[in-house]
Amino acid sequence: MGIVATAKVQSLDTPWQGEIQHGKHVYLTDKPESFGGKDSGPAPYDFLVASLISCTMITLRMYAKHKDIDLGLFEVEAEFHANREGEEWIERRLNFKADMDEALKQKILAICQKTPVTKTLLRSVEIKTSLV
Repeated sequence: MGIVATAKVQSLDTPWQGEIQHGKHVYLTDKPESFGGKDSGPAPYDFLVASLISCTMITLRMYAKHKDIDLGLFEVEAEFHANREGEEWIERRLNFKADMDEALKQKILAICQKTPVTKTLLRSVEIKTSLV
């Protein structure tokens, strides 16, 4: 497998702000006002949880299509937590409008643990940094 995703960020004159580009998609990143930013865009950990929940939603929809299951409209939300002891964790919640039996609920929970971004976050990822 080759490159899965690319992104570029250009720092802006306003402290903490940057312009992120993914192909034709362009948006701002910033820090919240409580951390000295202007809150003009998501902060880095916001992107991390957004990646997880968007991958979860897409994977569940792909599974449903493959199995011809109507999941209806649903929401996935996540929070990144950290404490003073250095522990970090993500809490992910799913909310389905459609009724489903217990077997399907358990299958959905199992699939969530196997989404590509979940699997990436659960294992160690090597990051190679260079100056160009």
